Amino acid sequence: MRRDGLIVGGLFALGFAILGGIYAYGTGALSAQSDPDAVDTGGPYMVIEVAPGAGGGASGEIVIDLREDAAPQHAERLITLAEDGAYDGVVFHRVIEGFMAQTGDVQFGRADGDTARAGMGGSDLPNLQAEFSRLPFQRGVVGMARSQDPDSANAQFFIMFAPAPHLDGQYTVVGRVVEGMEVVDAITRGDPARNGAVAQPDRMERVTIRR
Repeated sequence: MRRDGLIVGGLFALGFAILGGIYAYGTGALSAQSDPDAVDTGGPYMVIEVAPGAGGGASGEIVIDLREDAAPQHAERLITLAEDGAYDGVVFHRVIEGFMAQTGDVQFGRADGDTARAGMGGSDLPNLQAEFSRLPFQRGVVGMARSQDPDSANAQFFIMFAPAPHLDGQYTVVGRVVEGMEVVDAITRGDPARNGAVAQPDRMERVTIRR
């Protein structure tokens, strides 16, 4: 398995540097439903039932409109893993206030196992070639996590709390939250000193596809 996470060094350094400027905008009155750039393409939809961690946290349903038009291979990968039940019980292992919540490590991120290596794994399926597009990383957008290699996305994905223009054209946009941003906002945050690692993470209890 190859690492399937957001680039830790330069990316997060840049991300933290610009958070001050985007935080007020990204966490204000705008939601995925009210953002004029948000377009519901009619699915397929990935439905995530979120359950809280041991310390309490998010609970409810997140509905993601998968962008088969912009990223067909990546959308199909999420559909495949969801329909196989691979995402069930996987935690939100890295959550950074004002930036994003990351999950999808089906190898090391299961809540019923040892999640110490969560963020380092992928799936049994091969990595995907990048499908970069002009879609911007706005609040509610879902992107595919990867390593330094642009063609290394596999299973992990992240949901934006706020706009992050420095990600535009660098990561594949695979979808957007069309329902449940209040659930996304409630996901337990991680420790900034540990790159957003979450001690008692919330989890994706069940993930299904609705067409």
